[in-house]
Amino acid sequence: MSGDVTHTMLLQAVTDLYNTRDLFFEGHSVTQAVEKPKIVESQMNDVITLLETNQKLLKSKAELCMLKGKCLNVASKYDSTAEELLSKAVKLDPKLVDAWNNLGEVYWKKGDINSAKNCFTGALQHSKNKVSLRNLSMVLRQFGASREEKLQFINDSVQKAKEAIEMDIQDGTSWFILGNAYLAQFFGGTQNKSVITLCMKAYSQAEKDPAARNNPDLHFNRSMCHIYQGEFAKSLLGFQTAYQFDPSWEEPQSKATMIENYLKNLDSMIKTKCNMAGKNKLQKIMSTMNEADLGPYGGGSYKSPLGNTINLETRPIARLSEGGNSGCVVCGKVLASIAVDPSMPYTFILIDADQTCIPICTYNVSSSYGVTQGDAVAIPEPYVMNLKVNPNGDDSSQLKFKFIRIETPMVLVVNGKKLGIDKQAPTMLKVTAQSE
Repeated sequence: MSGDVTHTMLLQAVTDLYNTRDLFFEGHSVTQAVEKPKIVESQMNDVITLLETNQKLLKSKAELCMLKGKCLNVASKYDSTAEELLSKAVKLDPKLVDAWNNLGEVYWKKGDINSAKNCFTGALQHSKNKVSLRNLSMVLRQFGASREEKLQFINDSVQKAKEAIEMDIQDGTSWFILGNAYLAQFFGGTQNKSVITLCMKAYSQAEKDPAARNNPDLHFNRSMCHIYQGEFAKSLLGFQTAYQFDPSWEEPQSKATMIENYLKNLDSMIKTKCNMAGKNKLQKIMSTMNEADLGPYGGGSYKSPLGNTINLETRPIARLSEGGNSGCVVCGKVLASIAVDPSMPYTFILIDADQTCIPICTYNVSSSYGVTQGDAVAIPEPYVMNLKVNPNGDDSSQLKFKFIRIETPMVLVVNGKKLGIDKQAPTMLKVTAQSE
């Protein structure tokens, strides 16, 4: 058989193995996702056998170890044999950049980030390449003891991902890792909105490459961004897509279920006025509304943080427009809050004097703070978002309502008093490390 096989064919066989993993859904339906691991494993074993049978065609023992270790590294889990083979390959030939990169990935899967960093840094000393750069980007984000140190490593991570893209602007995996780096920069820093915009643009660029488009991590991480932006319909779809691509990964499905239940609960609470419609308890809450609830937002104006006078009109919920509502304030009473996953915004139901209800989704709220039933809440210049989603894919299950998204609790006036900085805490966002 060795007479029919060439060195180039052996290298191509390894490349084809990775193409099967990364481009699986380009030639298969998502209904075959459950079969993907076995298909990839079977092909991996065939390629390893092919390498062993034709090892005389390879340039060296180091190349054989590198290629076999690379085949074993195609799996998402740590493989000790892959570590052994790749370690041997770099000892036999320290200039094998591909071996260093794969060994670094093996250490990453093992959780040994120091060794992983050394591998990628070592590979770059031999040759500047996009794989080492983007892998170093993901590893750097794991370092740093203090907040300042962590942020510096994150900034370095962004730079390494950018350098990887400069080497191949079409590579979706590099764009995906840049998106993750921006995401870490946003939540680890000052939460500058321009950074989250750059993150979403990077994910959009990544999706143009089939290898990244078929990566469930891309859809999962982008869905986490959508949660923060209040785009719950997009988030739900993204988690569902991630689960379709990898049915063995339960977290996307649990997130999708969590969001679906969250939205259904809000829809029910709006329609039933938190199960108080027509009851004396609701009338009692409504009877306590008065002008004093507006606090510093009363009297038709208020002073902005910059010291400017802002005119405000008290506006009922029904008259709020989608998007920003400048020059107005909405005021009402809290009917109930809803228990949510830590990745979700702190949410409560507000009812105004016209008995119209609306969910208030508040981000960056301290875990020790919450409003209670009957509290008066005033919101200046509320940002309104419309939700429309069909959780089950048909019109009969459609959920449709509007809600107010609040970036920080410090704009709220509760029971006539503006909330202080002690009620604020930065939102923590989980980024998956399935493929990173």
